[in-house]
Order: sequence, then C-alpha cells, then structure tokens
Amino acid sequence: MAAVSAGLRRFGLNVAASRLTTGNHVLYRQLELAVADFFAAEEAVLVPSGYMTNLVAAQALAGRISHALLDEQAHPSLADAARFLNCPVIRFKTQDARDLTGAVKRCGLRAKLLLMTDGMFSRDGSVAPLRSYQRVLPRNAWMLVDDAHGAGVLGASGRGSIEHEGLARRHIIQTVTFSKAFGSYGGAILANGWLHRRILNGSRLFVGSTPLPLPLASAALAAVRILKGEPELRRRLLQNVSYLRTKLCQAGLIVPATPGPIVAFQTVNQRAAARLRRSLLTAHIYPPFIRYPGGPAAGYFRFVVSSQHTRPQLDEVAKVVRDSARFLKVL
Repeated sequence: MAAVSAGLRRFGLNVAASRLTTGNHVLYRQLELAVADFFAAEEAVLVPSGYMTNLVAAQALAGRISHALLDEQAHPSLADAARFLNCPVIRFKTQDARDLTGAVKRCGLRAKLLLMTDGMFSRDGSVAPLRSYQRVLPRNAWMLVDDAHGAGVLGASGRGSIEHEGLARRHIIQTVTFSKAFGSYGGAILANGWLHRRILNGSRLFVGSTPLPLPLASAALAAVRILKGEPELRRRLLQNVSYLRTKLCQAGLIVPATPGPIVAFQTVNQRAAARLRRSLLTAHIYPPFIRYPGGPAAGYFRFVVSSQHTRPQLDEVAKVVRDSARFLKVL
C-alpha cells in the first residue's frame, strides 16, 4: 500500500502507450529484473495481468509448435492460449503421466510439442507431476506452466512448482501473477532470452497493449522484495496450513496433504451447503463457494490459508467445519 501511494506521487498513474512506442519506463525493467532474480530465471517479461501471460507466451510460440498437450482441468487462460498456437490440441487426464504418454505417442516422432498445465491447481492445492511429465516428453518439447497459485508459495525459496519439483528451467516457460501470493496485480513470463525476443517481436498482445499502471508496478516490486527478504512469511504460512489440517483431522475429516495452502469441501446436498454457509457467516467467516470449470458441477467450498491468519481465526474455521462434518466430503 505504501509503494502504491509513493508510486502514484512519483510516477503518476499511466504511461498511456505500449512499451515499444512511448510507454516504456525504467520501473518496468526494474520489476522484470527483480522477478527474474527471485525466480532464478534468465529473463522475465512483465504483462498487464496474470491471465494475459499465457496468451502472450502462446503468441510468441506460434509457428514453432505442431501439437499442444493440455491438462483437461487446466486454467481457462491456457485453453484460450492454445488457440493462438494454430495447431491440434490434445487434452489428457489431469495430472496423469500415463495418459500423457499415450497423447505423446499419437502425435508422432517428429512432433514439436508444448505441454500446458497449471503448476498448482487452485481446486485443491495439488501440484502437477512435472518431473514425471518431463520423463515422458521428447527432449525438444516445451512445457508452459501456469504457476499463478504456486508462485511465492511452493519450493524452498517460493519459486513455485518448478522449484518444488526440482526441475531445471530448460524448455520450461513459467507464468506467474502478482495478484495471489504477492498481493498486488499484473503478471510475468519467466523464460530464456530466445523467448524474450520472440515475445517482443511476435506477440501482438504484448506489442499493442498498455503496460501495468506504474503505481501497481511499484507495489509488485515492493512485494517481490518483501517475499525475498522475509522468508518467515512462508514459514508462518506452512505452520498455519499444518495447524488447520491437524484440527480438521481431529474433527474426523480426511484432509489430503497437498502442498498448497488450500482446503476444499463438497457438501452432500444443497441444503447442507446452505446450512454451512449460514454457520460460517454467523462466525464472521466469508464462505467462498466455487463453481469453476473442471470442478464439481454443484460447486464446493474452498478455503485458502494465509500467513496472516491468526490461530483463533483458524480455530473458528475448524469449529464450524467440525459441527458440519457429517455433511461434508473433502476434495
């Protein structure tokens, strides 16, 4: 918040043009360098929103890919991005390396493949088996990993699912947003110098769009520095996640130990959902009820734990959920 206010006073609100015309600013490059350093990537390209990251990356890859392999529960931005590739799109079962193997074989020996998947899935906090995928894919294949939910959270340094899976960055494009763990706004594409040049020369979305407002870029830069300089935030997050899961298990619920700070419940029927919603609101807990592509058609409750949640707040969540446990199914 302080960085937004200071950025507004110092830089103004908007550059009013694309970066390749008169809208470039030193702050954008400072943010890109800080993001590349945080994620230990060769290059970072700033884009106006997290959703746009995958679209811009796909435009840059167009003409270089013969087949796209898309996780069936991938974020809608990846499905939209696949259209820019102008090639066949083959969906495979979510997080299933065996089904991916069959899809790879159907593409033929000379195929130029791009695998497209979430890094951490927002539905339940599970992580794509990227290491298993890499063993299945040909050496010249690329992976486009939407790490909106994993960035800042997963891995020893918070570098996301790539670090969590212990992979080198060769032939991996990681896209991130600043609106989740970083608490600001905007997005970035993490890749090598070749893709950086392709984006500047081959993505009409990047070339023709006005970049992030300068106060928000200032906030994102501050957020990156905070996450790098204050590792206790991530430690506290992991402690809170472990604490809540322990409380829920004590209440008799079987809670999957997914790497992400997400706990999701599906109720047995709509009446039970309405009852749980009322109970949560009475306890001053906002009940996020999600209806999202790839999730249960009837919807589900999703709780995302923060480093800033207090133990009394987590206790209250556990108490309300415990009282409704017989009506719940953990995803």
